[in-house]
This record gives sequence, C-alpha cells and structure tokens, in this order.
Amino acid sequence: MADVAKEAGVSHQTVSRVLNDHPNVRSETRTRVLEAIDKLGYRRNLVARALVTKRSRTLGVVSFDTTLYGPASTVYGIEQAARSAGYFVSIVSLKSIDKGGVRDALDYLADQGVDGVVVVAPQRSAAQALADLPLGIPTVAVEGGQAGEVSVVCVDQIAGGRLATEHLLSLGHETVWHVSGPSDWLEAEGRVAGWRAALEQAGREAPQPLAGDWSPRSGYEAGRSLARMKNVTAVFVANDQMALGVLRAFTEQGVRVPGQVSVVGFDDIPESAYFSPPLTTIRQDFDAVGRHSIEVLVRQLEGGLEERQRLVVPPTFVPRVSTARV
Repeated sequence: MADVAKEAGVSHQTVSRVLNDHPNVRSETRTRVLEAIDKLGYRRNLVARALVTKRSRTLGVVSFDTTLYGPASTVYGIEQAARSAGYFVSIVSLKSIDKGGVRDALDYLADQGVDGVVVVAPQRSAAQALADLPLGIPTVAVEGGQAGEVSVVCVDQIAGGRLATEHLLSLGHETVWHVSGPSDWLEAEGRVAGWRAALEQAGREAPQPLAGDWSPRSGYEAGRSLARMKNVTAVFVANDQMALGVLRAFTEQGVRVPGQVSVVGFDDIPESAYFSPPLTTIRQDFDAVGRHSIEVLVRQLEGGLEERQRLVVPPTFVPRVSTARV
C-alpha cells in the first residue's frame, strides 16, 4: 500500500479509502490510485485484513449430491451471489447426510474461519440433522424445511406442483398422473402436495404416484408403465430428467405427445427446450435462491443473529409444446 501511495502521490490513508470504496475520495484521485494499483499489480493481504477486521470474508457452503441439476444450480447461484457481495466461498460436498456428516462439515468450515454457512439441505434427513445441531455460526438452509432455529430460503415447491397440475386440468384432462421424486426429498414431497391439492380442489381423484429417483432411467421405467394404461392422458413429472425418460418410453410405445398424452416437467433444465417435443415445465429461479440466501446471511453477519426468517421464491410456468387440449 505504501508503494501504491507513493506511485499515486497520495497518502496511505487515501489508498485505504479507495480500497474500501469510501465515498469521500475525489474521482480523479480514485482513478490515479486505481491506475497505480493496476500498474504495480497490488493485491490485498487477506490474512492480514482478517486479523484486523476479525472477518475472513469467506462463506462456507455445505451441499449434497451436486451431480443433480437442482443442487448444482443452487450451489452455483449461491457462489455467484457471494462473489457479488464481496465474499469468497469454500464448498464442502458430502456423501453422508447424517448428523455426524453435517457436524464434520460445519467443524471443517469453522476451522477455516468462515464468517457464515449456507447449507443446501433438500433431503429431510439433512434438514433434521441441521435442526438438531447446536450451531455457533450464522447459518442459512436452502430448502431445509423447518430447520430448527436456522433461517430458510426455498422455492415454493407446492405452488410449482399446483401450477403444473392446474395447467393440465385447464386443457380438459380428467385427471393427472404423477411421476414423483424420491420420498426423502423435501422438493419431491412439496411437488406431490401441490399436485394432490390441485386435484382435490378440482374434485378429481389422485391416481397412485409412480416413484422415481430423479434419473431419466427411472422416468423411462415409469413411462413404460404409463404407456400400458389406456386411461392416461396427462402426466406431471417431478423433474425434467425423468420427463426425458417418460418421453422416450412413450415414443417407443407409439404414444404421441401431446396428441395422446400431455407431459409437464419441473426445473426447466437448459436441454428441456430441445426435447422432442420441447417440454412444458416449471422453472426454479436458482439465481434468486442464491441471492436471497446470501442476503439473509450477510444481514446476520452485519447486524448480529436475528429472528429466524423463511423466504420463499415463487416458481414460473414455462409453456412449450408437450401439452395440448384433449
């Protein structure tokens, strides 16, 4: 910083004010300092800064199964939001979602001196493990259900299930079949609840759901079963990857989509617009989830631990051509 100050012809304190975006610096002085920083290749000593401020400017993220589109997109959204807020991110991906695994991840991040933690907890067991832990660090859960005294940011999965089902009913279908996600996932549970609620409100009977595991293969198996049923005209599939498998099974069995059966997915993965046919689906705003998660966490860091919050991000209906009127 002394070298930067000398190069720019200003004081050490002025360089500090520029680095901290202090408003009381003339624009020409700020420009001169920034040019000196660029010329000399100056980088802040973050370790020294942390010692002074008692803040590492690093946030921890604990996630489970980031091979799936939803968790992976959630982590990406959190990372981008953290960087925009001026924080680094340290990520721990766990295979085990028991209480011990969650505790180990939080201990590891605490040892790194993170200022706060975001836990992506889409499975019920993860949310329960988080709820039972005595947390000594500001924490936000993504999805997470009712994760004890921890603030939660989530997508309204029930509303998404309702949107998909109500769309199909509005096209004149008598009922809507459902290919669900794994029973221990809170997202799958919410989508089932929304599907049932829409059918009940319309006075329609809910068929027995066909259980999947988020994979195209499980969707394909469910699609083969549905293709053998003569009364199936509408299917809500709990994610787009399983919907891809359903579409493949229908094509092989000679079932025309949307001519004979309408199909709606969930997530709006980048490939869904290029399925055959392009898939009508429900979009989750992962950028908003990431942004709100970091906003809640930063408010806790800057203002002290506050009352638990629950922020719900609404989903969006994305119409394409895999659905049609009866």
